[in-house]
Amino acid sequence: MSAPWLERAALHYLERYSASTEMLRRTLARRVEKRARLRGEDPAGFAEMIAATVARAVSAGLVDDARFADMRLATLRRRGTSSRGVSAKLAAKGVPRDVVEAAMQAEREAVPEEDAAAIEDQAAQAYAKRRRLGPYRRPDQRAAYRDRDLAALARAGFSYGLARRVVDADLDEPA
Repeated sequence: MSAPWLERAALHYLERYSASTEMLRRTLARRVEKRARLRGEDPAGFAEMIAATVARAVSAGLVDDARFADMRLATLRRRGTSSRGVSAKLAAKGVPRDVVEAAMQAEREAVPEEDAAAIEDQAAQAYAKRRRLGPYRRPDQRAAYRDRDLAALARAGFSYGLARRVVDADLDEPA
């Protein structure tokens, strides 16, 4: 294992996936650990090389936590992920909390002030539609599954009031 090998591994990973700084570090550490185990070496000796490779990727602009957070936030919102869910998923990807908060603040500022509250509503609607909850369920099953639908929205991180509005809404009228 050498610095050029690590750089090739990092470039190969970044060609295929968008990643945060921490995701790249974890991936390189996993690859080094696997290779060191096969060769009977100590993977701790390569920590500095991993850190240097990640630093070079950041300085070259290949990895940017803010850009990653913005793109991932937009993707998760389209899928119907709540603000709590977005925070948790980005934290799991190793994005710092301040970067997540900045991305969410930029999302709120990108829409007119009266529509900023509608971001969470739109995400709840998208989640209900994707999971076929509430008004997207067959009409004959809707009443029987109301509590389950509310629970599914609550587990997804939406407030009870919002979940109730979404589940009890008609498709004709907006929630």
